[in-house]
Parts: sequence; C-alpha cells; structure tokens
Amino acid sequence: MDMSQISPADQAKVQVMQEMEIEMMSDLYNRMTTACHKKCIPPRYSESELGKGEMVCIDRCVAKYLDIHEHIGKKLTAMSMQDAELMKNMTS
Repeated sequence: MDMSQISPADQAKVQVMQEMEIEMMSDLYNRMTTACHKKCIPPRYSESELGKGEMVCIDRCVAKYLDIHEHIGKKLTAMSMQDAELMKNMTS
C-alpha cells in the first residue's frame, strides 16, 4: 500500500507500531544474547575463538529462544483475538 494514500493520523500510528516492533526485536536480541552467552560461554575465556562445543550450544540456545518466542507470540495473538471477539459479542 502506498503511504501517501494513508491519513496522517494512520501514518503516525504505523510509525509508532514500527518503532515498537524495532524496540521489541532489539530487546529480544539483547535478552537472547545475554542468556545464551551466560549459558554457553564460560566466564574465563581460554581462546579468542569459540570452541565447537560453544558454537553448538549457542546455535541450539538461539534456535530454542526464537522457537519459544514464536510460540508465545502465536499464543498471545490467539488470546488477543479471543478477547476481541468476546468484547465484540458483549457489545452486540
């Protein structure tokens, strides 16, 4: 959709939603990085490069983190849709 066809108020809403999405993804990345680093990399570095075990651990940790994030997002979306439907039915 062409942004010039959207009203200024709706453009502002889209801008706010985009900024919130960026903030949420940044928060997700920071939490994931902290959690996986703490879980997979020992506090004392023995080498400048990650070892094979550390790399595998980080791969699995990130995959699990993103999988759970997706699962929770779908569940929250479904719950939100149910709430919206209930509110719609209550006002009808």
